[in-house]
Amino acid sequence: MSPRVAFLMGSDSDFPALEKGIDLLRQLQVEVEVEVSSAHRTPERTLELVRAFEKSGVQAIIAAAGGAAHLPGVVAGHTLLPVLGVPMASPLSGLDSLLAMVQMPSGVPVAVFGIGESGAVNAALFAAEMLAGNDPGLKERLLAFRAGQRAGVLAKSRKLRKKLERG
Repeated sequence: MSPRVAFLMGSDSDFPALEKGIDLLRQLQVEVEVEVSSAHRTPERTLELVRAFEKSGVQAIIAAAGGAAHLPGVVAGHTLLPVLGVPMASPLSGLDSLLAMVQMPSGVPVAVFGIGESGAVNAALFAAEMLAGNDPGLKERLLAFRAGQRAGVLAKSRKLRKKLERG
């Protein structure tokens, strides 16, 4: 089966922040492809990967980068596939990465999520939600995921109430 979502990171050091998003899509039975390519150090490779993603049937690209964080914008400039940007932590706490992504000029959109791991998880969920519009099975798996989240919150609330009752 061909990948439906591609993860493209500017450095392998970004992988730990993306891992939960990758794992979540796999749990939702969404095929993923994961690559490392730099907008600055390997620009030709980045473009080749974008073209390969398009040909293989990828439907969304999650691009993560830190610092100048140009990777999502460069990718978006070369494809009409949705590009979901995930800013990575940096010496400036990832704020430079976040601002670099959200300040894309009009006409070349990049959907940008939070900094680091939570942003990667939300980007993965957003990609799955986009795909679920044409995939009833995925929609059901997402609904089950949400139900699991609700059950987890309710269980934590019960546990806290019991603790306070004993205290």
